[in-house]
Amino acid sequence: MSGVSRALSSLFPTLMERQASNMVEIAEASYRSIWTFLREVPFQQGWIDVDGVSTRYAEAGAKHLPAVLMLHGTGGHWETFAPTLGPLSRHFRCIAVDMLGNGFSTKPDYDYEINVYVRHLLRLLDLLDVDDFSVIGMSLGAWVAAQLALDAPARVRRLILMSPAGLLATPSNMARIRAERTRAVEDPSWDSIKAMFEHLIADERNRLPDLIALRQAIYRLPETRKVIDHVLVLQDPAARDRNLITPQQWGTLTAPTLLVASGKDFGDYQNTARRLATYLPNSEILEMPEVRHWPHFEEPDVFNAAALRFLSGPDGS
Repeated sequence: MSGVSRALSSLFPTLMERQASNMVEIAEASYRSIWTFLREVPFQQGWIDVDGVSTRYAEAGAKHLPAVLMLHGTGGHWETFAPTLGPLSRHFRCIAVDMLGNGFSTKPDYDYEINVYVRHLLRLLDLLDVDDFSVIGMSLGAWVAAQLALDAPARVRRLILMSPAGLLATPSNMARIRAERTRAVEDPSWDSIKAMFEHLIADERNRLPDLIALRQAIYRLPETRKVIDHVLVLQDPAARDRNLITPQQWGTLTAPTLLVASGKDFGDYQNTARRLATYLPNSEILEMPEVRHWPHFEEPDVFNAAALRFLSGPDGS
């Protein structure tokens, strides 16, 4: 072998090793999962019996701190708040819940209307020895949060309503939600579940495999298929009409409220956020133009900073 050949031969493994090392560094820098947010957060997950409903929840933050209840959207689960638990739990007792019939909580055989969620959550908070609390709600969770504040005004300190529902009833949006979720439950394949997240998260890089796998596991549960009509009852016009909060009722909410308007979300949710800002006497609006239905998950730094500022107001801490 010539000197040149020997030199190239000795150099080749070095180049290969360097290329492999660079590829590993790139992969490590770009890899993200729910544990990217949770791996340094002291929290606990548990199930608690709430009047016969085994309710899954996660809790972070000292028990003596002001409580913040976190509520997901239709068919969701507490992990949507993975980016929020850490930053907020330094200052608040954070309780993120799989609402009745959703996630890995028990799925009883009756319709899940707003008063059903409210009754279940108030009882849960009683069992956790929480007297008063703030609420962060997304979509359905925002609707439930507002009704909580209407039904128990002395207990609700502050509200953060993201992609809020509960004011409008647009047939096209209700039909879309019912079709998407029913299709995903009937065919809980990876591609089917992933497609559903296109309407929830704008940037594909934020549609983490962990989220798809979690939702797939939930939708593959036999009991999920059995109760999907109960979960989606609020997409039926008659049920939605009797559960909507009227403008007059919204106007009686006294809890300070932060409304989050997501610029790439469906029009119903943007319109609701902006209209509510004119109805609620003690509200402000946070515009997040580059996100879709999960603003706190897509831009957690922006959301968490705003949430901490707002929740730490005069009667929030």
